[in-house]
Amino acid sequence: MTDVVVAGVGIHPFGRHGDTTATAMGAAALRDATAEAGVSRGGFQAAFCATAYGGVAAGHRVLGSLGLTGVPIVDVEAGCASGGAALALAAGAIRAGQYDTVLVVGIEKMPRGIIRSSFFPPWMEAGGLAATPAYFALRAQRLLREQDLTVEDLAAVVVKNRAHGVHNPDAMFTTSVTAEQVLASRVVSPPLHLWMLCSPNEGAAAVVLRRGDTSAPGAVRLDAAALRSHLPGSVLDESTPLSGIEDGTITPPSALAAADAYEAAGLGPEDVDVVECQDTDAARELISWAELGLCAPGDQARLLADGDASIGGTRPVNPSGGLLSKGEPLGASALGQVVELVRQLRGHAGPRQVEGARVALAHTVGRGANASVVLLST
Repeated sequence: MTDVVVAGVGIHPFGRHGDTTATAMGAAALRDATAEAGVSRGGFQAAFCATAYGGVAAGHRVLGSLGLTGVPIVDVEAGCASGGAALALAAGAIRAGQYDTVLVVGIEKMPRGIIRSSFFPPWMEAGGLAATPAYFALRAQRLLREQDLTVEDLAAVVVKNRAHGVHNPDAMFTTSVTAEQVLASRVVSPPLHLWMLCSPNEGAAAVVLRRGDTSAPGAVRLDAAALRSHLPGSVLDESTPLSGIEDGTITPPSALAAADAYEAAGLGPEDVDVVECQDTDAARELISWAELGLCAPGDQARLLADGDASIGGTRPVNPSGGLLSKGEPLGASALGQVVELVRQLRGHAGPRQVEGARVALAHTVGRGANASVVLLST
C-alpha cells in the first residue's frame, strides 16, 4: 500500500473570535501547514475543505484568499466527522495514484447556543427530537445504568480534560476545574451539568498530506482514515435520536470505523499510545472508549480513578483538553485532533507531551451518523 505521510499541520485557536471570518481562520491554519510542509502554489494537486456551516464554495474562499486556486477544491460535510471524511478522501486519492500532495483544511464559525442542523425536519426539531442536551442526557442515563457508572465519573472526565487543556494555548478554556465545581454547575438535563457539555465555537485546522518516505526524520505516517455510517434501528444513535428501537445488538458506527481502521493499519487497540476522541459531552467520551475497543464496557471508572487516561497514565485520552476544553467548531474538530496527535508523535506537545507515543488514534462521531477513526504512527 502506498505510504501517506503528514507533511505539515496548522491550527487557528478554537474559541470566539468576533468579526474574524471562517475564511480568515482557515487561511491562517493553512498558511502554517503549508509553510511547515514547504508547499507553495504549484506544489499540490488538490484540496479538500471540511465544513458544516461554511456555506457555498467555502474551500474556494480559503484557498482564494491565499492565491492557491486552480486545482480541484472539494467541500466535504459529515457533521462532526467532516474533517475525518476530508482526510480519508485526500489519503485515498494519494494511495490511488491520483495525487502526490493534497491540502486538507477544516473551518467553522458556529452560531451561538444549541447546535441546529438541517439534518432534522422542522417538526422533529420543534419536538426536541434532535441533537439537543436532552438527547445527550438520555444516552448518558443509559450509559450510567448499563455500565455501572456514576455522575461523579462524568465529572471526572471534565476534570481530566480541563486539566489537560490548561497547557493548550489553542483551547477555549485553559483553567482547571474540580469535580465539586462541575457538579455545582447548573443541571441542563439530568445527569448532565452545564460543564459536562462542550461549547460550539469557531476555529480552523489544516493538514498537508504527501506520498512519501516514512523513514524520514519526524515523519508521521497516516496508517488509516476510516469513515462509517450508522446501521439503522437504534433509538439513541446520532442519526435519528429517539426514533427507533432500543437494541444493544446494533453495532454503532464508531465501532465499525474503528474495526476498519485497525484492519487497514494492521494494528489493534492494544497498540495505541494516545487518543483524541469525541467528547461532545462527558458521557460521549466514556461511550467512545468502549466503542473503540480501548476498554471493556464498565471499566471506564477504574481507568479514570487510576489515572490511566490522564497525561502520565498508561494511555492518555484527549491530551489537548478535548472538546470540553477546546470547544467544537464542527468542520475543524477532527483535523484539530490530527494536529494534536501529529505534534504528540513528533514530541512537540510541550507540557502536555505523552512520552514515548508511537501510535495515535483520532475519533469523531456526528450527525448522519458519521464516525471517523484515524490512525497515525511514527
